[in-house]
Amino acid sequence: MFHLQSLELLHWDYCRRVSMPLDGNIITIAGPNGSGKTTLLDAMRTLLGLECSGGRTYKTYARHANAETAWLRALVDNRPRGRQNSSRPFASSLLYSDQVTLACRISRQGGDWVRRYILADGVHEIEALDQKADKDWLGIEAWKKRLEAAGLTRAIGRVLALEQGQTDRLCELSPKELLRLVFEVFGDQEVLDRYELARNHQQQLLKEVEQATHELSHAQAQLSDLSNRVNSYQQYQLRLKERERLATEVVPVLQWSEQRQRTAQQLRDLHRQRLFARSDERGMSEKRAHLLSLFQAQEAARNRQSELESQRKEARQAFEAARDGERPMEALVKREEDLKALAAVETDGAALTTRLEELGTRQHELRESFTRHNDQLRKAQSAMDALSGQRLPPPPQEVTRFRKALDEAGIQHHVLADCIDISDDQWRAAAEGFLRPSRWVVVLAHSSDEAQAYRLASRERYRHYVVADGEQAPAVSPKHSLLSVLKFNAKAPGWLLRQLASIRCVADTEEGARVGGEWITPDAYYRDGRGGRSLWVEPREFQFGVSALDARRASLEKELARYDLELSRIAKEQVDIERQLKDAHRAAQGHKAAQELVERAEEFAQARARLPGLRQSRIEASTRMAALDQEHDRAVAQGTRSERDYEAAQASLKASEENVSKAERDWASRRDDLLAQARLSREAKARFPSAWTHPTRLAALRDEFENAKQAEIAARHVQQELDTGVWETDPQVQDRHARMQVAVLEQTTQLDDRRASNEMARIAAFNARERYIDVLRATVRRYKKNVQELGELAGVHAQAELPHLDNDDTVLAQAGLHVKFNFDGKGEVGLNDGEASGGQQVLKSLILLVGLMKDDDAPGGFVFIDEPFAHLDVRNIQLVGHFLKSTRAQYLLTTPITHNVEVFEPSEITLVTSKKPRGERWAPPIAVLARRPEESVYG
Repeated sequence: MFHLQSLELLHWDYCRRVSMPLDGNIITIAGPNGSGKTTLLDAMRTLLGLECSGGRTYKTYARHANAETAWLRALVDNRPRGRQNSSRPFASSLLYSDQVTLACRISRQGGDWVRRYILADGVHEIEALDQKADKDWLGIEAWKKRLEAAGLTRAIGRVLALEQGQTDRLCELSPKELLRLVFEVFGDQEVLDRYELARNHQQQLLKEVEQATHELSHAQAQLSDLSNRVNSYQQYQLRLKERERLATEVVPVLQWSEQRQRTAQQLRDLHRQRLFARSDERGMSEKRAHLLSLFQAQEAARNRQSELESQRKEARQAFEAARDGERPMEALVKREEDLKALAAVETDGAALTTRLEELGTRQHELRESFTRHNDQLRKAQSAMDALSGQRLPPPPQEVTRFRKALDEAGIQHHVLADCIDISDDQWRAAAEGFLRPSRWVVVLAHSSDEAQAYRLASRERYRHYVVADGEQAPAVSPKHSLLSVLKFNAKAPGWLLRQLASIRCVADTEEGARVGGEWITPDAYYRDGRGGRSLWVEPREFQFGVSALDARRASLEKELARYDLELSRIAKEQVDIERQLKDAHRAAQGHKAAQELVERAEEFAQARARLPGLRQSRIEASTRMAALDQEHDRAVAQGTRSERDYEAAQASLKASEENVSKAERDWASRRDDLLAQARLSREAKARFPSAWTHPTRLAALRDEFENAKQAEIAARHVQQELDTGVWETDPQVQDRHARMQVAVLEQTTQLDDRRASNEMARIAAFNARERYIDVLRATVRRYKKNVQELGELAGVHAQAELPHLDNDDTVLAQAGLHVKFNFDGKGEVGLNDGEASGGQQVLKSLILLVGLMKDDDAPGGFVFIDEPFAHLDVRNIQLVGHFLKSTRAQYLLTTPITHNVEVFEPSEITLVTSKKPRGERWAPPIAVLARRPEESVYG
């Protein structure tokens, strides 16, 4: 606990500016009645955040000075009670100087007086404190907490607030009153009063809760009915507002926006159409020149084909002549070999039988081989016949069946095989290989047919994709991409177009490995993110474009030629085997092959001699004929391509001329229509508020309704709800509901509060009965100890009897604190039993008083006592003074100047006050008498 060292008053009551020392254990304030002794005590009480005495307040004293601001400033001791800075009283406020300035500023604000407090480390004058920032000043509650942390406990504050006359009459209290005072000073009586209040409140609430519950139930039922009606009314109003908004804003604005977008898109399309038309016009001359060059190439190809045709006829005639000359010689040589083989076994019956079996087996094998190759020939011929009159290769049966189902359902569509052509034959193998899985992907003309098409595909087990949203191929494809070598005449899936655009065409795998990414070679070796693999497709399986049909025909022709050659070889071998078999049968019947060899030896020798020359002539004729056939085939293919290119170029030129003329007419007509639509759109926009057509507002409407059609559907739905629903249309139902809701809320809150208060009262009662009795006992034991110790200091035997405290309200109400005193060994006396003298009564009261503020945890402190020496003789004044000195506390005493001078004997500092003269504004200055101490202030 800190000690007071000095006090300064500025404009306090009738004090203009007064400074006085308080650095002593006992300070006596002497003066006549009405000279301001209690005024000084109230100043210190106000500075310490306590209440003034006699029903006065700090505002009363501030008004007397008739100034705008009053100041109270004190210096207090902040020296440590131990060896560490943390033991300083104001260490919790981070003040570590030996002196701390406490100040209170009382200022007038709006006709009222407001007090603010401040703590400052060291010595600070009032003028310096007035310059402190507002954030440094504290309110009364924060100030009390700071002083309580410095040792000014609540018990000491209650003692300091005791009024004049109460301090010297404590011994006149009854035991019950003294016990209540002890509990009040130490803060326990407040808890007991709260317990009693809670108990009474609980009983009152118990009676009110039941009645309030019934009333609340009835009100809630009424509120529920009104809530339903209000909800119906609000929904009705929302429907009306939504109908109005849809009719006046949403539908017209969305219709205008969609029409505007369509017009803008059509204008862009018209502009592109114009650009394309101009590009077509510029390309007309190039197409005509190209058509002329194609016509010349076609004529050259026809001439070359005619020339090669005549050379082929001559070569074939030469070959047939050579072949006719070779065949007789070849037959004689073969006859000789057969006779030799037969002659070797005809003498041996077993060998001849084996020979017959071998020839029979070989004859059977040749017949089967002939049948098998003949079937393959017929199959290839059927495939060749199927291509007759076709523009494109025919699709598989499952594709034809599914397309037929789509046609019967009225679903417009096309497959990719019908809309893709390969413009560069160098990359035909690559394109055919990559597009092979996508040949029969079906692209629908209208996305609205998607669900029905999926149902048919599921029914037909169609294993290829059905795409509802096709895209047009870009006019300009990425250079060196697989998409750039393809031509599309209809929509294709977007994912396929993007994939084709990402595939790079490379010359070989080495270049592909160097450039990386996704690529394909002319030989259809393809690499993607998973790795590389070959996509090679045989030419007979080509599908895309007219050239695919030519490739299929060429492939089938080669197959037919191969089958013809193989069947010719098998037929020739069959003839030889039949002849050998016939000779073997004749040998078995007795015909001699050796005899025939001898008879025809000369004929056979001539045939062997002539056969090599005839064979060489046939080979040369065959080689020339084969070379001319190949050249003729190339010429025929070239002629076919030239004719096709010429026809295509001619048709393209004609179509371009028609398109240019038609495009010019369409462009002019569409331009006039679109300009009229744009004018109408601007006029419609002008009729709308600008906020309705703001892009952000339009985006929000599209997010909400998607398009005008959906908005119209929403409007019809809202109108239908309004027509068919049962709605509350009375607007006053909202006011009734609001009033009822407030009433129910108030009733509910009040009922909950009552229940909570009742529960708190019950819990408080339980806790008080179970636990707080121990706190009361500890308080009484503490006060008993203080009284006993103070009695020893005063030379008096003081003994307090602990009251009986139990968990019962009656026991607590009847409990009292009995204190016995023994002066000079004359026997014990009670508090107010009439046996003690006047001085003993004062001493008893002082012991009881100081016991209230004594705290072993915070030694020292100070006490304000009004006129403790009144009506005492010299001996008792000496006893009281000795007691005050022995307690080692700081006392501020008041005394009239009429008392015996012995009252000043214990004082270290005496402050002498004087009455304010009549007609003067300020009171006279306070005189100060200081005694030279014989020892330090703190002993």
